[in-house]
Parts: sequence; structure tokens; C-alpha cells
Amino acid sequence: MEEAIRKADVLIEALGWIRRFRDKVTVIKLGGSVLEDENALRHMLLDIVFMETVGMRPVVVHGGGAAISRQMSEAGIQPRFIHGRRYTDDATLAIVEKTLATELNEWLAQRVEELGGRAMNLNFRTTNVLFGERIMLEGEGGEALDLGHVGRVTRVDRGTIENLCYAGQVPIIPSMCLDEKTGQKLNVNADTAATAVAQALGAEKLVYLSDVNGVRRDKRDESSLIHSLTASEARQLIRDGVIDAGMIPKVEACLETLDKGVRKVHIIDGRLRHSLLLEIYTNTGVGTEIIRDP
Repeated sequence: MEEAIRKADVLIEALGWIRRFRDKVTVIKLGGSVLEDENALRHMLLDIVFMETVGMRPVVVHGGGAAISRQMSEAGIQPRFIHGRRYTDDATLAIVEKTLATELNEWLAQRVEELGGRAMNLNFRTTNVLFGERIMLEGEGGEALDLGHVGRVTRVDRGTIENLCYAGQVPIIPSMCLDEKTGQKLNVNADTAATAVAQALGAEKLVYLSDVNGVRRDKRDESSLIHSLTASEARQLIRDGVIDAGMIPKVEACLETLDKGVRKVHIIDGRLRHSLLLEIYTNTGVGTEIIRDP
């Protein structure tokens, strides 16, 4: 009986959050260690099915860097990176499209269906919803650095995504876009693609799945997790050196997303079982939420 009562308490705690976020869009950036961990991915997709079932509108944007690197290795192509970005020539682009935008994208939608949900893969073989332009990086001397077929998202087909959400389906979007002027397919950073989608949809939340549990006051101590930060507090922690190294670009991406109109951004450990549900539907959460200043 005590166990049953505890379960009921959990449901009551979740009830308020379920009502609050009903019909609200949450964009989930999926990639990295979660895609490489079959058990973690299964629980994450179950969380997404639950969210849709109780009335939220989850939208998944995914990368697939590890799978792409494996396919390139099998093809005898040596990966090349410029300032942390994958150089994408014709051969690499073909592998990115096949691995990321076709095989992985369709497999994720199939897995959601197998777990009891409804999903639609949105790729170049079905319906592409991301459009953009080619980008260049600036070198130390101000020179332009060519990244090949790499781009950024400039337009999102909001109508198609929203219609799927209204129909009770989970849109699954790969991080590639199409140049509307040239028809060229482009490889896109998954974090920036997710930001563009969240902004276009006016999302309530954008969730970055990471391999850490969020922002910590002591990066070596998991118990020092900071559950909630305003944008100005996060910037101060960067200046103070509390947020450093690899966490800086993650937090800066969160701040940029807030500046573009998204209400809340979350960083959670995607390897933790049901971390998505625990972050959204409990009072304390399991990661770090960063919100706009009052």
C-alpha cells in the first residue's frame, strides 16, 4: 500500500506540470552519447512518447556524428575538422545524407512507433523542413575558411512541423538543410539546427541532452548541480570561472537561444534513465534550466 501511495504522489506532482505544458512545444536535441547508448536511447524515446501522450508537443532534432565517422572510416575517408567543424566534401556529404538524414532518421521514427507512439521522419526523401545557406569560418588573420558543404538554417517550414504535432505525431528532423537558391544539400551543426527550430516554433523549451547532469558549482562534484539559473546569473558564472572549458559553449548556446525568444533551455544528462520526464514533470528536476531574466 505504501508503494502504491508513493506512486500516486508522483502522479500528483506531475499533474500540475502536465497541465501547464499541455499543447506547448518542446524541442529536444538528440545526439552524442545518447545515440550511442541503446538503453539510454530507448528510455529517452519512451519519455518522448509519454510527453506526446499527455498533450505536449515534442519535436526531435538529431545529429549523428559518431555514426557518420564510422561510415567514413569504413569508406576509407579520413575525417577533417576545421575549428571543430567537420569539413564536408562531396564524398562526406553523401555519407552524411545516407547515415544521418536517411538511415538514422528513419530508424528513430520507427523506434518511436515500436514504443507505442506516432512519428514522422522529415528528410530529403519525405518532406524537408530546414532551409539555409552555406557558411564560411573566419580565420585568425580574418581570412575566409572553407568548410565545404556546411550551412546554417535560415528558414524552417513551421507549418509542416506544427501540422504533424496537431495530428499527434512526433516530428523527427535530421541536422541537414537545403539551399533554396542552389538546391545544394548542406550539413548543419545539430545544436544550431535545434535552436533554429525552437525559435521558429516559439517553443516553450529547448532541451540539450548532454553527458553531464548540467551546470555545477564544482564540475568534479555531481552534487553541486545548479538546478536553475537566469541568463544574467549564467553570464556571471562564466566571468567567475565557475562555468569553464567545454561547458562554456553549451551555456553560450543556451543564452543565444533565450535571446531568440525561447522561454527556457535545459541541459540534462541523457544517459540517466527517464531524465527527460524527471526534468520536466518534477518540482526539482535533474538538470539545469536556464531562463530569461525577469
